[in-house]
Amino acid sequence: MPFRFLSYRTAIIVALVAYFCIPYPTGLGTNAVVAAPGFVRTLAILYDYIGLPEEYRKLRPIYRSRGPVDDNHHEDTAAQLGTTTSLIARSQTTVPLTPSTMAMANTTSSSRTPVYFLSHGGPSIVFDTAHPSYTQLQLIGLEITQKIKPKAIVVFSAHWQSSPTEIKVNTASTPTLIYDFSGFPQEYYNLQYPHHGSPQLAGRILKLLHGAGIQAQGVNRGLDHGVWAPFTCAFHPETNPLTVPIVQVSLFDSEDPGQHYALGSAMAALREEGVQVICSGMSVHNLRDYRRAGMSVREGEAMPYAVSFDEALKDAVEREPGSRRREAMRDLVQRGDAREAHPSLEHLLPVFVAAGAAGEDAGRRIWTMAERSLAWGQYRFG
Repeated sequence: MPFRFLSYRTAIIVALVAYFCIPYPTGLGTNAVVAAPGFVRTLAILYDYIGLPEEYRKLRPIYRSRGPVDDNHHEDTAAQLGTTTSLIARSQTTVPLTPSTMAMANTTSSSRTPVYFLSHGGPSIVFDTAHPSYTQLQLIGLEITQKIKPKAIVVFSAHWQSSPTEIKVNTASTPTLIYDFSGFPQEYYNLQYPHHGSPQLAGRILKLLHGAGIQAQGVNRGLDHGVWAPFTCAFHPETNPLTVPIVQVSLFDSEDPGQHYALGSAMAALREEGVQVICSGMSVHNLRDYRRAGMSVREGEAMPYAVSFDEALKDAVEREPGSRRREAMRDLVQRGDAREAHPSLEHLLPVFVAAGAAGEDAGRRIWTMAERSLAWGQYRFG
């Protein structure tokens, strides 16, 4: 009898593992192929019902429920579109370009563009039109093209760090795309995003950087997925095309918040010239835990640090502009949950650039959602 029970249990495990353990690309980083989330969830179920070894229980973290949080930026527009940010009932369609979607709130003075920090996810967001963040990126994109109408866009991405002491500026007039990830289906490497650069604007950026005492040089480079993936959602070529130049600027290859705050400050003058500054990262980004977080996690739940750090970032960004905000944001990286939320800081650093470029303009979180070991905070300054 014990032997027959063991064989029965083993057969169940083998069958379920065979069904669920199909590698799939998460779209969340360079080494992006992980086991299907159904597999780790299956292990948790099997432990509960037929008893897997104790080692699997040790892998099961404690989660906090965390659904999408709309900070009222696009509340009316989302209602008009009939969209939902619920993880349980996600919209299955993209946002159409209609007069109602153009009626965005909280617009800025025509003489100064706002600054955005976008949580960009991975390249899979291009195809995941049902993900709540896809709709939010669309709404931000519509606000930029239909209300702000910038002359050009300067963008910073977590996926371009140059050196500890020097910044690089893309001077290419027709930048290519960089497919800086691996293990994805071929369709990801066939993706295209129509765009063009501006050597003239790149030269202006270099002049501003040198004037601020920041070493910088121009290079010919493509756009990485930290730019083209969220831009495909926000500025879809068919529904909301972006026709103005895009110039990407690197981060420092350092984890110094003050250095990146100063980098953003050097870009502030561009806002008076009709140039839109966009900084692309993630409010929480821990790929190391992403697979582990799939163990028994249900939709809408997240690791505790994904919630706590996401809220701490909101508190810091929304402090009074100036020294108080700068100090609050500097203190973020000293928090006990900082290295859980960001084992390395490259996805957090763009928000420091954004705050620096914002100067004395207030910052506000537009929307967020903590998901497993990630958080999708979207911010606007000004």
